[in-house]
Amino acid sequence: MRLHVLFSLLALLLIPASVARAEAVDLELVLLADASGSIGNDEIRYQRQGYADALASQDVLDAIATAGRYQKIAVTYMEWGQWDSQIVVVPWKVIANGDDVRAFNEALLAAPRIARGRNAIGNALIKAAAAIATNEYEGVRKVIDLSADSVNSWGGAGVPEARQAVLAQGITINGLAVLCRTCASGRPVSYDLEKAFEDTIIGGTGSFVVSADKPENFALAVKRKLILEIAAATPAMAAPRQQASRDAWTAKSVSQPD
Repeated sequence: MRLHVLFSLLALLLIPASVARAEAVDLELVLLADASGSIGNDEIRYQRQGYADALASQDVLDAIATAGRYQKIAVTYMEWGQWDSQIVVVPWKVIANGDDVRAFNEALLAAPRIARGRNAIGNALIKAAAAIATNEYEGVRKVIDLSADSVNSWGGAGVPEARQAVLAQGITINGLAVLCRTCASGRPVSYDLEKAFEDTIIGGTGSFVVSADKPENFALAVKRKLILEIAAATPAMAAPRQQASRDAWTAKSVSQPD
């Protein structure tokens, strides 16, 4: 498996920075959702529904229509688990209007769960970056949204190496910290999950992390994050991070990649 990991990292680094693509868009966005063993089927459903609701919101559609040069974005939805389990749930689709969103959401909500196993965040990042590098679109900006309920990673590529390889491609990594809906503390792990995201996962100009602890907050957090990403806004305009019970989302700016 070590040779496989080294090959994956090398392949990512050797992907040309620009590939001839058929269509210009304002943003290439990989929604990279945690489907590892710690995520139950109900959480898979609420993650997917949260993304679907956020994409369908009028605020997000307005941002697509007004914020960019091309008034359209390209989006794919992937779920990840162990080192060899990164699944494309919805292939790349251009989203410019409500009809596009409805088609995307129908595919997203109907697809079965396939990803499995323990966290392998490094391989998930590599797979997402390769999806951007080899698609048929050329975005003004390129973003990976990684959701997870911890920053632990077992097997596959190391997170620091994978992260650096992704950032070297000019791709920004943003984070969505999935908090625990049943824990008394609201936290799935003993450490500060948002701070761990900031320190070890996110990167690139303007990168940030948001968090959510229940289905209704999840959709709100995703919506606000999508608007920031589509508009290329600085997260400093967002509210500072607070306790999950007081605020459904959080954002922190990172001005330059590490």
